[in-house]
Amino acid sequence: MKKIFAMLLALAMVFACIACSGSNNQAEDKPIKIGVLVADVSGEEALGFRAYYENYIAKNYNVTFTYTEQLEDAAAEKSAIEKFAAQGYDAILSLSSADRATQIETASANKLYYAVVSGMLDDAQFEQYKSNEYFVGQIGPSMDTEFEAGYAMGKYFADQGAKTVGIYGAFIPNPMHVYRTAGVLAGLGCTYGGASDKDGIAGQLFGDQGVDMSKLVCGDVQVVGYFQGFGDTTFDELFAIVGQTPDAFLSVGMATTFFADALNGAKIPYADIDSFTSGNAANMSNGTLVYLAGKYSSSIGPIFAATMNAVKGNPIRDENGNAISLSQNYLVATDSATFDSIFNGDKGDNPIFNKEVLDKVIGTVSYSDFAALVASK
Repeated sequence: MKKIFAMLLALAMVFACIACSGSNNQAEDKPIKIGVLVADVSGEEALGFRAYYENYIAKNYNVTFTYTEQLEDAAAEKSAIEKFAAQGYDAILSLSSADRATQIETASANKLYYAVVSGMLDDAQFEQYKSNEYFVGQIGPSMDTEFEAGYAMGKYFADQGAKTVGIYGAFIPNPMHVYRTAGVLAGLGCTYGGASDKDGIAGQLFGDQGVDMSKLVCGDVQVVGYFQGFGDTTFDELFAIVGQTPDAFLSVGMATTFFADALNGAKIPYADIDSFTSGNAANMSNGTLVYLAGKYSSSIGPIFAATMNAVKGNPIRDENGNAISLSQNYLVATDSATFDSIFNGDKGDNPIFNKEVLDKVIGTVSYSDFAALVASK
């Protein structure tokens, strides 16, 4: 009887372990639901990012992405997060930047993990939220990198001998557009309100909510016009610049989405800070796009991996327990061959951040190893 009892007890323990293992496997296999906040639903960069998440990541990992409609303001962003929370979502990825502080606070209040996919928080905001347990972090060009991208663009055209340029400032006071514009002005050899350095120019652009042409003093390159925003009036401003036949038109974002047809038709050489997509490949090979500083579409792979880790109970934090904050540089193409080599190396079933690469940082991984992988690509 003692032997029979011992055998029954052992069998019971085995079945219990099997049941426990099955439960854990089910937890591991539970689909992750991620809500994506979107401010731009039609831009080249936004479409490239979406294709990578929906057509590649969702097919290779047990995750579903649900995109919002175009979010116009902070209230719409907050409402979208609350709706995702009510529907049982696990995390929020943000491609919308009206009010990221409120986004983080709303996600945290609803126990949703949150990460910035495009752009970055300013330094003060990151300091405020870096220890929030639901803030996964941010990976993208820092404000220094944004300034450098704009500076390189402006200097390229100055070095090419351009004498007249038009500038599109996109959506100032968006920080990334502010720092890019500051860089363009500095790269062209201009001062703004007497300042020629990054913080001196950017600080004034924030205060002025754009470029006040009366404060702009340039040397060899004349800025014949500046505008920002989007709508019917911006086309009037664009055509006013085009009518002066400048040597180049410099944009700090979205020109390839909004103005490519007009600039190609007018045969005005133009530059943008955007993304490596099929549309921009055509603009460079058949149109008049001559300079593109961009991110490749799968550059948003690591922040997805970090978010999935957080949901699965493996958050990546630095040695002080703070959220991820890593800068990515831009790639630059000034001819079709260079553009195509970048574009063709990051699409379809074999993006730069493919499953084989991302699997190296999915699970338990150190901050330093994660940062090294991001830097390697």
